[in-house]
Amino acid sequence: MFTGLIEEVGTIEAVELGETDARVCIRAPKVTEDARNGDSIAVDGVCLTVTGLPEALEDGQPRPERFWADVMPETMRRTRLGLANQGTSLEGVRVNLERALKVGDRLGGHIVQGHVDGVAELLSRTPGPRWDVLRFSLPEGLRRYVVEKGSIAVNGTSLTVSAVGDDFFEVSLIPTTLAETTAGELRVGEPVNLEVDQVAKYVENMVRAKVNDYE
Repeated sequence: MFTGLIEEVGTIEAVELGETDARVCIRAPKVTEDARNGDSIAVDGVCLTVTGLPEALEDGQPRPERFWADVMPETMRRTRLGLANQGTSLEGVRVNLERALKVGDRLGGHIVQGHVDGVAELLSRTPGPRWDVLRFSLPEGLRRYVVEKGSIAVNGTSLTVSAVGDDFFEVSLIPTTLAETTAGELRVGEPVNLEVDQVAKYVENMVRAKVNDYE
């Protein structure tokens, strides 16, 4: 479980493609400070498991600065990591990173599972005096989970929806978010991972089950 508060922007250094899966190596000095094999790290909102920690010498002391993670076929299909299977190089791509939430930590964002619901794209970017308004496409099937002033995770970043239409939503980003996540670098047309608010999905499921009981 994650909060959507990004700890570090890392860089994909290597991608090893399989037939339908992949392995990725990500340089991330901060989130690997206390990392162990088996830990969960959200990469652009995708919950991945650390499977390797190659060491690098720093001041004569071994310290992992990178981690390897396996990317399963389901993840390749549902997230922008799947672009690697379409001929797009991901090496050098910067990604938002967050370690799993610890019991007792402040929940400053919202509950994020790291299970991506769909891929959207940036439609427009409107600069403001101290913020940017970003408009994203809204994939079919996700509209009912997105409400104005509700929460949504974009590339793993917990954001508040400032406007929503039939096929788009907008977020207004403060300078800190623009500077400390990849949101400040996003270009029009670029894909992003989306995770909608899990509470909305559970409510929908419970209501549907109740309706079915009465039928």
